Amino acid sequence: MASNTQMEINVGYQGEGENLFAIADAQLKRGYDALKLDDNLRTILSQPKNEIIIHFPVKMPSGEVKLFKGYRVQHNNALGPFKGGIRYHQDVHLDELKALSAWMTWKSALVGIPYGGAKGGIKFNPRDYSQEELEAITRRFTHALGSNIGPEWDIPAPDMGTNAQMMDWMMDTYVHIHSSTEREAARRVVTGKSLTCGGSHGREAATGQGVVYCIEEWAERKRFDLDGATLAVQGFGNVGSNVARIMARKGASVVAVGDHSCYLRNDEGFNPHKLAEYAREHRQLKGYPGGKEITRDEFFEVNCDIMVPAALELQILEKEAQVLKAKVVVEAANGPTNLGGEAILLERGIDIIPDILANSGGVIVSYYEWLQNKRSESWYKEHVEEKLQRRMKRVYDRAYRRAGELKVDLRTACYALALEQIRNVYDARGVWP
Repeated sequence: MASNTQMEINVGYQGEGENLFAIADAQLKRGYDALKLDDNLRTILSQPKNEIIIHFPVKMPSGEVKLFKGYRVQHNNALGPFKGGIRYHQDVHLDELKALSAWMTWKSALVGIPYGGAKGGIKFNPRDYSQEELEAITRRFTHALGSNIGPEWDIPAPDMGTNAQMMDWMMDTYVHIHSSTEREAARRVVTGKSLTCGGSHGREAATGQGVVYCIEEWAERKRFDLDGATLAVQGFGNVGSNVARIMARKGASVVAVGDHSCYLRNDEGFNPHKLAEYAREHRQLKGYPGGKEITRDEFFEVNCDIMVPAALELQILEKEAQVLKAKVVVEAANGPTNLGGEAILLERGIDIIPDILANSGGVIVSYYEWLQNKRSESWYKEHVEEKLQRRMKRVYDRAYRRAGELKVDLRTACYALALEQIRNVYDARGVWP
Protein backbone atom coordinates (compact mmCIF):
# COMPACT_ATOMS: atom_id res chain seq x y z
CA MET A 1 0.00 0.00 0.00
CA ALA A 2 1.16 3.53 -0.74
CA SER A 3 2.01 5.34 2.45
CA ASN A 4 2.37 9.00 1.56
CA THR A 5 0.13 9.55 -1.44
CA GLN A 6 -1.98 12.72 -1.12
CA MET A 7 -5.39 11.85 -2.49
CA GLU A 8 -8.56 13.72 -3.24
CA ILE A 9 -11.04 11.26 -1.82
CA ASN A 10 -13.23 9.15 -4.10
CA VAL A 11 -16.83 9.50 -2.96
CA GLY A 12 -18.18 7.58 -5.93
CA TYR A 13 -19.50 8.75 -9.28
CA GLN A 14 -23.14 9.71 -8.83
CA GLY A 15 -23.73 10.74 -12.44
CA GLU A 16 -22.36 7.67 -14.19
CA GLY A 17 -24.80 7.96 -17.09
CA GLU A 18 -23.74 11.51 -17.92
CA ASN A 19 -21.00 12.55 -20.30
CA LEU A 20 -18.78 15.07 -18.54
CA PHE A 21 -17.46 16.55 -21.78
CA ALA A 22 -21.03 17.16 -22.99
CA ILE A 23 -21.75 19.01 -19.73
CA ALA A 24 -18.62 21.14 -20.15
CA ASP A 25 -19.66 21.94 -23.73
CA ALA A 26 -23.19 22.90 -22.65
CA GLN A 27 -21.81 25.23 -19.97
CA LEU A 28 -19.54 26.83 -22.56
CA LYS A 29 -22.44 27.32 -24.98
CA ARG A 30 -24.05 29.66 -22.45
CA GLY A 31 -20.93 31.81 -22.61
CA TYR A 32 -21.05 31.88 -26.42
CA ASP A 33 -24.73 32.79 -26.37
CA ALA A 34 -24.23 35.56 -23.79
CA LEU A 35 -21.56 37.15 -26.01
CA LYS A 36 -23.37 36.32 -29.28
CA LEU A 37 -20.15 34.94 -30.76
CA ASP A 38 -19.99 33.46 -34.25
CA ASP A 39 -19.50 29.73 -34.79
CA ASN A 40 -15.85 29.88 -35.89
CA LEU A 41 -14.41 30.16 -32.39
CA ARG A 42 -16.74 27.47 -31.13
CA THR A 43 -15.60 25.17 -33.94
CA ILE A 44 -11.95 25.67 -32.98
CA LEU A 45 -12.57 25.08 -29.28
CA SER A 46 -15.09 22.26 -29.63
CA GLN A 47 -12.46 19.51 -29.39
CA PRO A 48 -8.97 19.23 -27.86
CA LYS A 49 -5.97 19.78 -30.11
CA ASN A 50 -4.39 16.49 -29.09
CA GLU A 51 -5.64 13.31 -27.40
CA ILE A 52 -2.71 11.09 -26.46
CA ILE A 53 -3.32 7.52 -25.26
CA ILE A 54 -0.36 5.31 -24.38
CA HIS A 55 0.00 1.76 -23.09
CA PHE A 56 3.26 1.26 -21.27
CA PRO A 57 4.76 -1.76 -19.49
CA VAL A 58 6.28 -1.44 -16.02
CA LYS A 59 8.57 -4.02 -14.46
CA MET A 60 7.47 -4.09 -10.84
CA PRO A 61 9.96 -4.59 -7.97
CA SER A 62 8.68 -8.18 -7.71
CA GLY A 63 9.84 -8.84 -11.28
CA GLU A 64 6.28 -9.00 -12.66
CA VAL A 65 5.54 -6.88 -15.73
CA LYS A 66 2.23 -4.99 -15.75
CA LEU A 67 0.68 -2.97 -18.57
CA PHE A 68 -0.82 0.45 -17.76
CA LYS A 69 -2.99 2.81 -19.78
CA GLY A 70 -2.07 6.49 -19.66
CA TYR A 71 -3.55 9.64 -21.17
CA ARG A 72 -2.61 13.23 -21.92
CA VAL A 73 -5.28 15.46 -23.42
CA GLN A 74 -4.11 18.88 -24.68
CA HIS A 75 -7.11 21.12 -25.25
CA ASN A 76 -5.81 24.52 -26.35
CA ASN A 77 -2.60 26.56 -26.22
CA ALA A 78 -3.60 29.87 -27.81
CA LEU A 79 -2.66 31.75 -24.62
CA GLY A 80 0.45 29.75 -23.71
CA PRO A 81 1.74 26.25 -22.90
CA PHE A 82 -0.74 23.49 -22.15
CA LYS A 83 -1.22 23.20 -18.39
CA GLY A 84 -3.04 20.69 -16.21
CA GLY A 85 -2.85 17.95 -13.64
CA ILE A 86 -2.06 14.26 -13.72
CA ARG A 87 -4.56 12.05 -11.90
CA TYR A 88 -4.14 8.45 -10.81
CA HIS A 89 -7.55 6.81 -10.51
CA GLN A 90 -9.19 3.57 -11.57
CA ASP A 91 -12.05 5.44 -13.29
CA VAL A 92 -9.94 7.78 -15.45
CA HIS A 93 -11.30 7.86 -19.00
CA LEU A 94 -10.96 9.95 -22.14
CA ASP A 95 -14.16 12.04 -22.02
CA GLU A 96 -13.48 12.93 -18.38
CA LEU A 97 -10.01 14.20 -19.28
CA LYS A 98 -11.35 16.07 -22.31
CA ALA A 99 -13.75 17.94 -20.04
CA LEU A 100 -11.09 18.60 -17.40
CA SER A 101 -8.60 19.85 -20.01
CA ALA A 102 -11.23 22.21 -21.44
CA TRP A 103 -11.99 23.54 -17.95
CA MET A 104 -8.27 24.22 -17.54
CA THR A 105 -8.32 26.30 -20.72
CA TRP A 106 -11.19 28.45 -19.43
CA LYS A 107 -9.70 28.66 -15.97
CA SER A 108 -6.34 29.94 -17.20
CA ALA A 109 -8.01 32.44 -19.53
CA LEU A 110 -10.36 33.63 -16.78
CA VAL A 111 -7.61 34.37 -14.26
CA GLY A 112 -5.35 35.94 -16.87
CA ILE A 113 -2.33 33.64 -16.84
CA PRO A 114 -0.50 32.68 -20.07
CA TYR A 115 -1.43 29.02 -20.10
CA GLY A 116 -3.71 26.78 -22.09
CA GLY A 117 -5.49 23.68 -20.85
CA ALA A 118 -4.50 20.03 -20.51
CA LYS A 119 -5.17 17.03 -18.30
CA GLY A 120 -3.73 13.55 -18.03
CA GLY A 121 -3.65 10.44 -15.93
CA ILE A 122 -3.19 6.73 -15.53
CA LYS A 123 -6.09 4.31 -15.18
CA PHE A 124 -5.28 2.47 -11.94
CA ASN A 125 -5.88 2.66 -8.21
CA PRO A 126 -2.74 4.01 -6.52
CA ARG A 127 -3.90 2.72 -3.13
CA ASP A 128 -3.14 -0.80 -4.37
CA TYR A 129 0.56 -0.06 -4.89
CA SER A 130 3.58 0.56 -2.69
CA GLN A 131 5.65 3.74 -2.79
CA GLU A 132 8.37 1.89 -4.69
CA GLU A 133 5.84 0.66 -7.26
CA LEU A 134 4.32 4.13 -7.64
CA GLU A 135 7.77 5.53 -8.39
CA ALA A 136 8.34 2.92 -11.10
CA ILE A 137 4.93 3.62 -12.67
CA THR A 138 5.39 7.39 -12.56
CA ARG A 139 8.87 7.32 -14.07
CA ARG A 140 7.85 4.92 -16.84
CA PHE A 141 4.78 7.03 -17.65
CA THR A 142 6.94 10.15 -17.89
CA HIS A 143 9.33 8.36 -20.23
CA ALA A 144 6.42 7.16 -22.37
CA LEU A 145 5.05 10.71 -22.65
CA GLY A 146 8.46 11.82 -23.94
CA SER A 147 8.35 15.12 -25.83
CA ASN A 148 4.56 15.41 -25.43
CA ILE A 149 5.37 17.36 -22.25
CA GLY A 150 7.95 20.11 -21.80
CA PRO A 151 8.64 23.31 -19.80
CA GLU A 152 7.46 25.54 -22.66
CA TRP A 153 4.99 23.09 -24.22
CA ASP A 154 2.92 21.14 -21.68
CA ILE A 155 3.36 21.42 -17.92
CA PRO A 156 1.77 18.74 -15.68
CA ALA A 157 0.90 19.19 -11.99
CA PRO A 158 -0.57 17.11 -9.15
CA ASP A 159 -4.23 16.14 -9.24
CA MET A 160 -6.38 13.46 -7.68
CA GLY A 161 -4.19 10.55 -6.53
CA THR A 162 -0.89 12.34 -7.11
CA ASN A 163 1.28 14.60 -4.98
CA ALA A 164 4.54 16.57 -4.82
CA GLN A 165 6.63 13.41 -4.57
CA MET A 166 5.28 12.17 -7.88
CA MET A 167 5.97 15.53 -9.50
CA ASP A 168 9.56 15.28 -8.22
CA TRP A 169 9.85 11.87 -9.90
CA MET A 170 8.35 13.19 -13.14
CA MET A 171 10.71 16.15 -13.17
CA ASP A 172 13.77 14.02 -12.42
CA THR A 173 12.88 11.50 -15.12
CA TYR A 174 12.24 14.20 -17.71
CA VAL A 175 15.53 15.92 -16.86
CA HIS A 176 17.50 12.71 -17.36
CA ILE A 177 16.04 11.88 -20.76
CA HIS A 178 16.77 15.33 -22.21
CA SER A 179 19.90 17.27 -23.04
CA SER A 180 22.19 17.91 -20.08
CA THR A 181 22.57 21.54 -21.18
CA GLU A 182 18.84 22.08 -20.56
CA ARG A 183 18.55 20.31 -17.23
CA GLU A 184 18.10 23.39 -15.07
CA ALA A 185 15.50 24.82 -17.44
CA ALA A 186 13.73 21.46 -17.46
CA ARG A 187 12.95 21.70 -13.74
CA ARG A 188 9.86 23.72 -14.63
CA VAL A 189 8.45 20.87 -16.76
CA VAL A 190 6.08 20.21 -13.83
CA THR A 191 4.69 22.33 -11.01
CA GLY A 192 3.53 21.25 -7.59
CA LYS A 193 6.97 19.92 -6.76
CA SER A 194 8.38 19.72 -3.26
CA LEU A 195 10.19 22.81 -1.96
CA THR A 196 13.45 20.85 -2.08
CA CYS A 197 13.06 20.27 -5.82
CA GLY A 198 11.98 23.77 -6.81
CA GLY A 199 8.39 23.93 -5.64
CA SER A 200 6.73 27.11 -4.41
CA HIS A 201 5.80 28.14 -0.90
CA GLY A 202 2.03 28.21 -0.61
CA ARG A 203 1.40 25.72 -3.44
CA GLU A 204 0.00 22.89 -1.30
CA ALA A 205 -2.73 25.06 0.20
CA ALA A 206 -3.25 27.24 -2.89
CA THR A 207 -6.45 25.67 -4.22
CA GLY A 208 -8.11 25.65 -0.80
CA GLN A 209 -6.88 29.18 -0.10
CA GLY A 210 -8.34 30.35 -3.39
CA VAL A 211 -11.68 28.77 -2.50
CA VAL A 212 -11.71 30.73 0.76
CA TYR A 213 -10.89 34.01 -1.01
CA CYS A 214 -13.96 33.41 -3.20
CA ILE A 215 -16.11 32.69 -0.14
CA GLU A 216 -14.92 35.96 1.39
CA GLU A 217 -15.85 37.88 -1.75
CA TRP A 218 -19.28 36.24 -1.84
CA ALA A 219 -19.85 37.00 1.85
CA GLU A 220 -18.83 40.63 1.45
CA ARG A 221 -21.37 41.18 -1.31
CA LYS A 222 -24.09 39.35 0.59
CA ARG A 223 -23.25 41.18 3.84
CA PHE A 224 -22.86 37.74 5.42
CA ASP A 225 -20.69 37.30 8.51
CA LEU A 226 -18.37 34.30 8.20
CA ASP A 227 -17.70 34.34 11.94
CA GLY A 228 -20.20 31.73 13.15
CA ALA A 229 -21.03 30.41 9.67
CA THR A 230 -21.53 26.66 9.18
CA LEU A 231 -19.77 24.62 6.53
CA ALA A 232 -20.16 21.16 4.95
CA VAL A 233 -17.20 19.71 3.04
CA GLN A 234 -17.41 16.71 0.72
CA GLY A 235 -13.97 15.23 0.13
CA PHE A 236 -11.26 15.70 2.76
CA GLY A 237 -8.04 15.47 0.79
CA ASN A 238 -5.68 18.37 0.20
CA VAL A 239 -8.31 20.85 -1.00
CA GLY A 240 -11.16 20.02 1.36
CA SER A 241 -8.99 19.86 4.47
CA ASN A 242 -7.31 23.18 3.69
CA VAL A 243 -10.66 24.89 3.11
CA ALA A 244 -11.88 23.56 6.48
CA ARG A 245 -8.77 24.70 8.35
CA ILE A 246 -8.63 28.17 6.80
CA MET A 247 -12.37 28.73 7.32
CA ALA A 248 -12.04 27.67 10.97
CA ARG A 249 -9.53 30.49 11.48
CA LYS A 250 -12.23 32.87 10.29
CA GLY A 251 -14.70 31.58 12.86
CA ALA A 252 -16.65 29.20 10.63
CA SER A 253 -17.69 25.80 11.95
CA VAL A 254 -17.42 22.57 9.92
CA VAL A 255 -20.57 20.61 10.79
CA ALA A 256 -20.45 17.82 8.18
CA VAL A 257 -17.75 16.05 6.16
CA GLY A 258 -17.58 13.05 3.88
CA ASP A 259 -15.23 10.87 1.88
CA HIS A 260 -15.20 7.45 0.18
CA SER A 261 -15.46 5.67 3.53
CA CYS A 262 -18.29 7.52 5.28
CA TYR A 263 -20.06 10.79 6.05
CA LEU A 264 -19.89 12.39 9.50
CA ARG A 265 -21.88 15.09 11.26
CA ASN A 266 -21.10 17.17 14.34
CA ASP A 267 -23.49 20.03 15.08
CA GLU A 268 -20.96 21.50 17.52
CA GLY A 269 -18.33 21.61 14.82
CA PHE A 270 -15.31 19.41 14.03
CA ASN A 271 -11.75 20.29 14.88
CA PRO A 272 -10.49 20.46 11.27
CA HIS A 273 -6.83 20.08 12.28
CA LYS A 274 -7.45 16.84 14.18
CA LEU A 275 -9.78 15.63 11.44
CA ALA A 276 -7.18 16.28 8.75
CA GLU A 277 -4.51 14.56 10.82
CA TYR A 278 -6.76 11.52 11.27
CA ALA A 279 -7.63 11.40 7.55
CA ARG A 280 -3.96 11.65 6.60
CA GLU A 281 -2.93 8.90 9.02
CA HIS A 282 -5.81 6.48 8.30
CA ARG A 283 -6.40 7.54 4.70
CA GLN A 284 -10.11 7.75 5.40
CA LEU A 285 -12.57 9.45 7.75
CA LYS A 286 -14.30 6.29 8.93
CA GLY A 287 -13.60 5.60 12.56
CA TYR A 288 -13.00 9.22 13.53
CA PRO A 289 -14.40 9.47 17.07
CA GLY A 290 -15.53 13.10 16.96
CA GLY A 291 -18.69 12.80 14.87
CA LYS A 292 -21.86 10.82 14.20
CA GLU A 293 -21.91 8.72 11.04
CA ILE A 294 -24.68 9.65 8.59
CA THR A 295 -25.68 8.60 5.09
CA ARG A 296 -24.70 10.42 1.93
CA ASP A 297 -28.30 11.58 1.50
CA GLU A 298 -28.32 12.96 5.04
CA PHE A 299 -25.07 14.82 4.33
CA PHE A 300 -26.70 16.84 1.54
CA GLU A 301 -29.69 17.57 3.78
CA VAL A 302 -27.56 19.05 6.57
CA ASN A 303 -28.43 22.60 7.60
CA CYS A 304 -25.36 24.66 6.68
CA ASP A 305 -24.54 28.04 5.19
CA ILE A 306 -21.81 26.93 2.80
CA MET A 307 -21.55 23.64 0.88
CA VAL A 308 -18.10 22.81 -0.50
CA PRO A 309 -17.94 19.81 -2.86
CA ALA A 310 -14.21 19.05 -2.98
CA ALA A 311 -14.20 15.48 -4.25
CA LEU A 312 -15.06 14.10 -7.67
CA GLU A 313 -17.23 15.48 -10.44
CA LEU A 314 -21.00 14.93 -10.77
CA GLN A 315 -21.90 14.84 -7.09
CA ILE A 316 -24.73 17.40 -6.95
CA LEU A 317 -27.41 16.16 -9.31
CA GLU A 318 -31.13 16.94 -9.34
CA LYS A 319 -31.78 14.80 -6.25
CA GLU A 320 -29.14 16.53 -4.13
CA ALA A 321 -30.06 20.00 -5.43
CA GLN A 322 -33.68 19.57 -4.35
CA VAL A 323 -32.79 18.97 -0.68
CA LEU A 324 -29.66 21.07 -0.25
CA LYS A 325 -30.11 23.78 2.40
CA ALA A 326 -26.96 25.88 1.93
CA LYS A 327 -26.91 29.52 0.91
CA VAL A 328 -24.03 28.95 -1.51
CA VAL A 329 -22.32 26.02 -3.25
CA VAL A 330 -18.60 26.61 -3.74
CA GLU A 331 -17.23 24.22 -6.35
CA ALA A 332 -13.80 23.30 -5.02
CA ALA A 333 -13.92 20.16 -7.22
CA ASN A 334 -14.08 20.22 -11.00
CA GLY A 335 -17.57 19.71 -12.39
CA PRO A 336 -19.32 18.63 -9.18
CA THR A 337 -22.74 19.93 -10.34
CA ASN A 338 -24.61 18.67 -13.38
CA LEU A 339 -26.82 20.87 -15.57
CA GLY A 340 -30.09 19.80 -13.98
CA GLY A 341 -28.75 20.22 -10.47
CA GLU A 342 -27.41 23.66 -11.28
CA ALA A 343 -30.76 24.78 -12.71
CA ILE A 344 -32.55 23.66 -9.55
CA LEU A 345 -30.06 25.40 -7.25
CA LEU A 346 -30.36 28.68 -9.13
CA GLU A 347 -34.14 28.43 -9.21
CA ARG A 348 -34.14 27.90 -5.44
CA GLY A 349 -31.98 31.01 -4.95
CA ILE A 350 -28.84 29.10 -3.92
CA ASP A 351 -25.73 30.83 -5.23
CA ILE A 352 -23.01 28.89 -7.06
CA ILE A 353 -19.35 29.91 -7.21
CA PRO A 354 -18.27 27.90 -10.28
CA ASP A 355 -15.28 25.60 -10.40
CA ILE A 356 -13.30 27.54 -13.01
CA LEU A 357 -13.28 30.46 -10.57
CA ALA A 358 -13.43 28.82 -7.14
CA ASN A 359 -10.61 26.31 -7.56
CA SER A 360 -8.32 28.39 -9.77
CA GLY A 361 -5.90 29.13 -6.91
CA GLY A 362 -3.96 25.98 -7.72
CA VAL A 363 -3.14 26.90 -11.31
CA ILE A 364 -2.36 30.50 -10.31
CA VAL A 365 0.28 29.42 -7.80
CA SER A 366 1.50 26.79 -10.28
CA TYR A 367 2.17 29.69 -12.63
CA TYR A 368 4.05 31.46 -9.83
CA GLU A 369 6.14 28.33 -9.28
CA TRP A 370 6.90 28.13 -13.00
CA LEU A 371 7.97 31.79 -12.98
CA GLN A 372 10.21 31.26 -9.96
CA ASN A 373 11.92 28.32 -11.68
CA LYS A 374 12.27 30.31 -14.91
CA ARG A 375 13.89 33.22 -13.05
CA SER A 376 15.88 31.12 -10.57
CA GLU A 377 14.01 32.76 -7.71
CA SER A 378 12.30 31.64 -4.51
CA TRP A 379 9.48 33.78 -3.16
CA TYR A 380 8.42 34.02 0.47
CA LYS A 381 5.12 32.38 1.36
CA GLU A 382 3.62 35.75 2.32
CA HIS A 383 4.50 37.14 -1.10
CA VAL A 384 2.85 34.19 -2.88
CA GLU A 385 -0.29 34.44 -0.76
CA GLU A 386 -0.53 38.20 -1.24
CA LYS A 387 -0.26 37.84 -5.03
CA LEU A 388 -2.81 35.01 -5.02
CA GLN A 389 -5.29 36.98 -2.92
CA ARG A 390 -4.99 40.06 -5.07
CA ARG A 391 -5.54 38.11 -8.29
CA MET A 392 -8.43 36.01 -6.96
CA LYS A 393 -10.28 39.02 -5.62
CA ARG A 394 -9.76 40.96 -8.84
CA VAL A 395 -11.04 38.08 -10.97
CA TYR A 396 -14.06 37.54 -8.71
CA ASP A 397 -14.92 41.22 -8.96
CA ARG A 398 -14.64 41.17 -12.76
CA ALA A 399 -16.86 38.08 -12.99
CA TYR A 400 -19.42 39.55 -10.61
CA ARG A 401 -19.59 42.78 -12.61
CA ARG A 402 -19.77 40.92 -15.94
CA ALA A 403 -22.66 38.84 -14.64
CA GLY A 404 -24.55 42.04 -13.91
CA GLU A 405 -23.75 43.56 -17.31
CA LEU A 406 -24.84 40.45 -19.23
CA LYS A 407 -27.68 39.62 -16.80
CA VAL A 408 -26.44 36.04 -16.43
CA ASP A 409 -25.35 33.76 -13.60
CA LEU A 410 -21.76 33.80 -12.31
CA ARG A 411 -20.69 30.64 -14.19
CA THR A 412 -21.84 32.04 -17.53
CA ALA A 413 -20.07 35.32 -16.77
CA CYS A 414 -16.84 33.43 -16.07
CA TYR A 415 -17.09 31.60 -19.39
CA ALA A 416 -17.80 34.89 -21.16
CA LEU A 417 -14.66 36.47 -19.68
CA ALA A 418 -12.55 33.45 -20.64
CA LEU A 419 -13.94 33.37 -24.17
CA GLU A 420 -13.25 37.07 -24.64
CA GLN A 421 -9.59 36.49 -23.76
CA ILE A 422 -9.24 33.60 -26.23
CA ARG A 423 -11.29 35.31 -28.95
CA ASN A 424 -8.98 38.33 -28.80
CA VAL A 425 -5.96 36.09 -29.44
CA TYR A 426 -7.57 34.38 -32.44
CA ASP A 427 -8.77 37.73 -33.80
CA ALA A 428 -5.22 39.07 -33.62
CA ARG A 429 -3.40 35.99 -34.89
CA GLY A 430 -5.96 34.59 -37.30
CA VAL A 431 -6.22 30.93 -38.29
CA TRP A 432 -3.24 29.74 -40.32
CA PRO A 433 -2.98 29.41 -43.29
